[in-house]
Amino acid sequence: MRPFRLTDAALARLAAGRPSADTLAELRKAQLSSHLLLLGEILRADRNPPWYADRPPREVVADPMTGLYAATAVAALHAGTDPPDRDVLVVPGGHTLTTTCAGRTLRVRLEDRDPLRDRLGLRPAAPLTRAEVAGWQRRLDEAWQILVRRHPAAAATLAEVLRVIVPVEPDPGAGISATSANAYGAVAMSAPADGLSLAVGLLHETQHSLLNATRTLFDLVLPSAGRTYSPWRDDPRPAFGILHGAYAYLAVTRFWRTEAAGCTGNRQAAFEYARWRAAVVAAADGLLDGDLLTSAGRRFVSALRDEAAGWLPEPLDPEVERLAGGANLDHRVRWRLRNLRVDPCAAASFAAAWRTGRPRPPAPEPAPSPAPSRELEKSARLNLIHARLSTPPPAGPRSGADPVLRGPALRPGGGVRPGDDAYLRGDHGTAYAAYLKDLREETARRRRTRSAPPDLDDLWSGLALVLPALRERPELVRAVYLALDAPDRAAVDLPDLAAWLAAPPHP
Repeated sequence: MRPFRLTDAALARLAAGRPSADTLAELRKAQLSSHLLLLGEILRADRNPPWYADRPPREVVADPMTGLYAATAVAALHAGTDPPDRDVLVVPGGHTLTTTCAGRTLRVRLEDRDPLRDRLGLRPAAPLTRAEVAGWQRRLDEAWQILVRRHPAAAATLAEVLRVIVPVEPDPGAGISATSANAYGAVAMSAPADGLSLAVGLLHETQHSLLNATRTLFDLVLPSAGRTYSPWRDDPRPAFGILHGAYAYLAVTRFWRTEAAGCTGNRQAAFEYARWRAAVVAAADGLLDGDLLTSAGRRFVSALRDEAAGWLPEPLDPEVERLAGGANLDHRVRWRLRNLRVDPCAAASFAAAWRTGRPRPPAPEPAPSPAPSRELEKSARLNLIHARLSTPPPAGPRSGADPVLRGPALRPGGGVRPGDDAYLRGDHGTAYAAYLKDLREETARRRRTRSAPPDLDDLWSGLALVLPALRERPELVRAVYLALDAPDRAAVDLPDLAAWLAAPPHP
């Protein structure tokens, strides 16, 4: 069996999200080879001739669900347990979806019956009704029109990689998707809202398949048990998870770049472009700055970073850039508040030093909490930004005190904090006063009623958006603030406390 190789130039183009047809063909052949090796191992361990012993068609062996079956069966054999039923893969089930635009055709299988489809990591949906299949077909038609007409290179990659879509149950109020390293070309995805969201989701997950396939040819990340910040998730992630996010969002960023340029005034597309180009570069910088990558990994991430960094100078609407930068900052601050904990004894010693006017003691670096389950980004403030960007500005001059959001559910007092409304207007002074007022009142109320721990991450992250001294160690400022006695909390000047904690410790 011949080795599979990519030249440095081919690897760089792949890393930049612009793989050649030859590279895609090489990755697919490598996956087919992997399937054959796994199936051979199963064959050698099984005294009863399995279905693939009689040389099944290539399309069956190359099918993503065959790869999933083979990996699952080999893992079962190594564990001394029974492998899954092998007969289900002789004739793949599901529904064939075909769509054509401008002479380009995409053909995928909507797989809603394979018993191993839960191995893609998400809860599979029940077998689809005829109406649900028709809905998927309509959305795929819409997505393919968008991709072929406005993103032809991405459409070509998608057509080469994607083979199977597995419908899954959505998160409450949000669509979700996933891939498996053992099922190249398969995507697990909840029903999309429209063709645009399906196009973005398929591009995102196709990148994951490409990176998983690349990893079979190259070790990209060094072994490490550490987990840290990812701009796309609310839970700590390992280095390869961060690389996965950066690579997937490189394609997403390129998509929104084209959408923003092709539709003047599309502030939603411009916001997504502004936010993710900065996040991809920041994630790549974090990987390159640490001792996390192999030499091949450094070449890969450097090419990825260079591609995204080339887009940073492109000018956008200043308000869109402000909101996008704020959304990234908001996520990082909320991630720290959620995942980093300060030792209570250390917080008490800081509070005592502050109260008595003593110099600040050294602050130990916090470690991430034990990794929780998969947590996608959830932010009420981000929802407000999307609502604002999708709402046409009112005609005529506006007062700086006017709410930026309209409608019964988007007025201060009707579901939106006054601090958020002021922040979205760019009035940081008013936002600071409103956030601080709410923080003091909510902290006092929750302590009085003992209803819940007074974390109030949304208020603390709101304060960090308008108070630079709070941004680097928000978890420390919160811990010390809560360690103060009630009278001290009422009297504390939060900017002074944050600046004191941010200053170098007394020698």
